[in-house]
Amino acid sequence: MISNKMQEAFNDQIAAELYSANLYLAMSAYLESIDLPGFGHWMRIQYQEEVSHAMKMFDYVIERDGRALVKAYDAPPADWKSALDVFEGALSHEQKVTGLINNLMDIALAEKDHASNIFLQWFVNEQVEEEATAKGVVQQLKMLGDSKAGMFQIDRELGQRVFTPPPTDN
Repeated sequence: MISNKMQEAFNDQIAAELYSANLYLAMSAYLESIDLPGFGHWMRIQYQEEVSHAMKMFDYVIERDGRALVKAYDAPPADWKSALDVFEGALSHEQKVTGLINNLMDIALAEKDHASNIFLQWFVNEQVEEEATAKGVVQQLKMLGDSKAGMFQIDRELGQRVFTPPPTDN
């Protein structure tokens, strides 16, 4: 059985993951509006990933005889200055999420909740990948500067991304 403190922390994180999903969907809409469909597609895949992260936690809370809640969260921003601004925002957001996941891990350790500790290790590793991926796109965008050909190429590459659901085993 999951402790009340751990359950509350997971429910807060579920809301944070759903906010992340909506942030990436808003980013996708912006990128599509500036004629970068590949970038927009990449963010739609990111949206799917974040929803799957929320559901993985939602299911985990239920599996531990807890009560998963759907909490309200703020609307994400709708406008950015550029594709670079979007990805810098995504990187900053992923860094924030890493802090939230680390906090969840700290609570699991303090509660001596070994099952949650093991469950959260997947998310710790996922955040390393999330930050590295966003940072990589930021670096590419900075390198190409004002190159329209470079932007076209990156847009094509990002449009090839495929959603891979996370493993369902805890």
